[in-house]
Amino acid sequence: MATEAAPEWLEKGDNAWQLAAAALVGLQSVPGLVILYGGIVKKKWAVNSAFMALYAFAATMVCWCLWGFRMSFGDRLLPFVGRPDFSGLDAAGFLSAQGFAGAYPAAGRHAPLLSAWMLFVPLWLTFSYTVGAFSVWSPNGFLFKAGVMDFAGGFVIHLSSGVAGFTAAFWVGPRTAKDREAFPPNNILLTLAGAGLLWMGWTGFNGGAPYAANIDASVAVVNTHLCTATSLLVWLILDSFVFGRPSAVGAVNGMITGLVCITPAAGLVQGWAAMLMGLLSGSVPWFTMMVLHKRCRILKHVDDTLAILHTHGVAGSLGGILTGILAEPRLCRLFFGDDPRYVGLAYAIRGGRAHAGLRQMAVQLAGIAFILALNVAVTSVVCLLVGVLVPLRLSDEQLEAGDDAIHGEDAYAVWGDGETYEQSVHGSRRYQMTANPMSSKVDDII
Repeated sequence: MATEAAPEWLEKGDNAWQLAAAALVGLQSVPGLVILYGGIVKKKWAVNSAFMALYAFAATMVCWCLWGFRMSFGDRLLPFVGRPDFSGLDAAGFLSAQGFAGAYPAAGRHAPLLSAWMLFVPLWLTFSYTVGAFSVWSPNGFLFKAGVMDFAGGFVIHLSSGVAGFTAAFWVGPRTAKDREAFPPNNILLTLAGAGLLWMGWTGFNGGAPYAANIDASVAVVNTHLCTATSLLVWLILDSFVFGRPSAVGAVNGMITGLVCITPAAGLVQGWAAMLMGLLSGSVPWFTMMVLHKRCRILKHVDDTLAILHTHGVAGSLGGILTGILAEPRLCRLFFGDDPRYVGLAYAIRGGRAHAGLRQMAVQLAGIAFILALNVAVTSVVCLLVGVLVPLRLSDEQLEAGDDAIHGEDAYAVWGDGETYEQSVHGSRRYQMTANPMSSKVDDII
């Protein structure tokens, strides 16, 4: 029976799945990315990296509800963006469509001043993310009208954050020479725990894209895990073959590239195609990161600390191209409706519609080019603007000290009761410490 709290138009099952999917996506950032970024960096940057992720999630939530949602999905204001208003605070309006902007640029995490980051996040969301989302996902967007296929954000979220992160790293500048030479993770177990939350949370990320608990959502979830698992295994095999042993951090990179690559195609391809995409997402970004990056002067010049260009930029572009090749017409109908434009090149050729397939590939490439150009331009302008208001980069002294200089806090109280090494008798100048052959290695780690 319909009530005011549960009107006739509300599909309770679909709404329940959207709430669950939103919770899973939230867990990707808090605590997923907080743990992942806090563990994968050098010990002296653990607090700052984790805190940047936590702040960005909170800032994005507020900005998204106040103006970001309507700028991405609302009435057309300009050719590339919607009209901002406070409709996102209306529960019915906000829940009528899925929108997630929590995948903020992740590069340059260990050089920008925190105040610069606090300005960068809302500005980038407002002038970059919303434009990409409106263009690709809004019925009024020019790429949506052209027929671009981006199931859950391979272009809008991952390609944009990869390009923006790399661009921001260029403007911020590199870490210290010592940190660039040696930057070991401070806690690989926490890194793996955060990566696991990120992976499982992607169930809601891709599975929630159809806005319904239906067949397409189920296909998206299965394909997400098939592609990711395949990508992780391929990355490990390449690491073992080339470097002689598998790497836990390498496994995380392979996992992320698989998740990113399948995102634009999750509900649009068959299971075998998802595994093929995993095979490529575990090898192509591996090659660009491990081989091409070391040989290209421009790539080496930019201090892309977490290889965001490869894990998100390359993998997101790869996923968009493969979507244009492998999208299955029946699955496209489930998501886009009965529109013959949406067809992968492979199926178009088999069905005697090569022209339609080539057109789709052109649209996919145009989407990649637009998101790339948009984020290079807007991120550069935002960084230059922030640099006028506050220093964009930490001082050399702060870069040497890390968390203690920025937050006055340490990631680990290793001696109990909150005491740090410097506050203990082992770190006091009043006591002479015996020679320790491991001390130099410990100093490098912390």
